[in-house]
Amino acid sequence: MDVVILIVALLFVAFVALGVFVSVKAVRAAKRGVDRTISQARRTVEDTTLRARSIGQTGAAGELAQLRLKLRTSMRATQEALQAGVAEDASLTESIELFQRLSAHGHELDDELRQLERDPDRVRVAERLPDLRERTERITHAADSLRWAARDRARKFAEDDLSSLSAQIDVESGALRHWSTAEERPEREPTREPMMWPEPEGSGAGAAGAERAGPAAGEQGGPEAIGPPDPRRQQAYPWQKAPGQTRPETTT
Repeated sequence: MDVVILIVALLFVAFVALGVFVSVKAVRAAKRGVDRTISQARRTVEDTTLRARSIGQTGAAGELAQLRLKLRTSMRATQEALQAGVAEDASLTESIELFQRLSAHGHELDDELRQLERDPDRVRVAERLPDLRERTERITHAADSLRWAARDRARKFAEDDLSSLSAQIDVESGALRHWSTAEERPEREPTREPMMWPEPEGSGAGAAGAERAGPAAGEQGGPEAIGPPDPRRQQAYPWQKAPGQTRPETTT
């Protein structure tokens, strides 16, 4: 009895632990989903604000917004391209590592541009603009190079696969069209003799056969007398009247 209670207690503890583990995993997954949604919403709002500033503001503030928008757009596009391509091409792992190192410089530059947007000294900000513009150009150029290299690699593999597939299809098509002479001209069936229907008894052909057979029979067993035909053995046709149904002709 004690063993049964111990087993039940262990099962209860195991189920409770499993429930807690599943609950924690579900809460963490929900939290990651919420954080991802909040991050996407914040990024969308910030990008919209940057577009508005780059169009509506002039001078150093407008140019800072343009630099931030250009930097964020390039880095995000490269990240999405590399993450999508690494699932099919494992050689892009090194490219992702390089992009992560580049992202550190990009985040540093984006933070600096954000701080300069709030700086009231517009003269000092204008003096820093050439250096900021050069750094932005270098980072975006490196990100664009990674992105287009990954896309060119994927396109090259797709073209090679398409060329190989086309060659295989051409070979298979040629094999399907290569039929032999035996397949093109099947053997003919042997000709059969036409089926002859037997002549009805008493017809001309049967009588002629009987006359031809008569002398032969006579040569073997002597002549036989040909008697009148047996009415019971005569063939009745549908247009003939049965015996006894004929009416005597009436004289008037």
